[in-house]
Amino acid sequence: MREEFSREIRSTVTSEGTIEISIVKSDKPKPSEDEVLIKVEACPINPSDLGLLISFAADLDTVSVSGSGNATVAKMKIHEGLMKQMKPRLGKSMKVGNEGGGVVEDAGAKFKHLIGKTVGLAGGAMYSRYRCVKASSCLVMNDDTTTTEAASSFVNPLTALGFIETMKLENHSALINTAAASALGQMLVKICKADSIPLINIVRKSEHVDLLKTLGAKHICNTGDSEFLNKLVDAIVETGATLGFDATGGGNEGKLVGQMLSAMEIAANKTVTQYSRYGSDTYKQVYIYGGLDQSPTVLNRSFGMQWGLGGWLLTPWIGKFGMETFQKMRQRVADEIKTTFATNYTKTISFQEMLQPEIIKKYAKQATGEKYLVNPHKD
Repeated sequence: MREEFSREIRSTVTSEGTIEISIVKSDKPKPSEDEVLIKVEACPINPSDLGLLISFAADLDTVSVSGSGNATVAKMKIHEGLMKQMKPRLGKSMKVGNEGGGVVEDAGAKFKHLIGKTVGLAGGAMYSRYRCVKASSCLVMNDDTTTTEAASSFVNPLTALGFIETMKLENHSALINTAAASALGQMLVKICKADSIPLINIVRKSEHVDLLKTLGAKHICNTGDSEFLNKLVDAIVETGATLGFDATGGGNEGKLVGQMLSAMEIAANKTVTQYSRYGSDTYKQVYIYGGLDQSPTVLNRSFGMQWGLGGWLLTPWIGKFGMETFQKMRQRVADEIKTTFATNYTKTISFQEMLQPEIIKKYAKQATGEKYLVNPHKD
């Protein structure tokens, strides 16, 4: 029996200095001529979702819950001094969730052939039972793909592939990636192995080293190792990596980005025959694409003058890649969703479970190897 309405997760910053997360009943949308109506069955909780869901300003030690069932509301205080930064959100009930997987339940006149198809999409507001989006924005999956598999078909897979395309565009030949044992990091290991691209993986625990070895990773550097920097330099010498991607922003006590640049410079100077006070003429680039560590990013200027540091976000880079390349990226994800881009989940939870304090604290930790999947239709 088809439902006549929808429910969705909303996050609101209140004038009392709190963030409230609630389950809101809403009208079930109807697709226009170029849209499809998707019954959303699976949505991951990604680090990129947390900025809107609970925000960087939330004090997780104050999380409380009231009500039950669809009337469940989670509330947490905003850290003192950070309320000013939340002002643009004040009083706005904001829809949450970047991506998900589901089944097309209805469609506009031009896309009736998609009814019954499993799709992945990244249309925003995905923590919802039903979602209407442009048909062209959906990734139609192969017939044997489940909605759970399709749920994580955009953010991590396309980001990992985006790193490869960025490398090509900027004329680099090898990569460094941090938080390399994450779901995204594991995908990147598989891509680089299949495409014969040298990759240096930076992790912070010995068990992460072991995990990546099972995937066939060759170069793995552990920040917990006393010889970390020397091993990183050796790996850069062997691979020629001059491009790095950092998921932490403040990893290794804030020093990680600077250590990557310094190691690239040390490696470059091993083949320099003439000294320059400006450092080597090898250009080195690091992009920060995440904020797993909220510590300041610390740069000790020991890497010459030929370097760059910036932020990296998938959406603007898609325009640089071009639509033909982007469509090839999407098709590769659909074809390899069970292998290269497979995602494992710690637990599947309901909307109500998503708002429980102990579960909020777990997914807010963004711990490597822990990933929650939300099923909007689970009771």
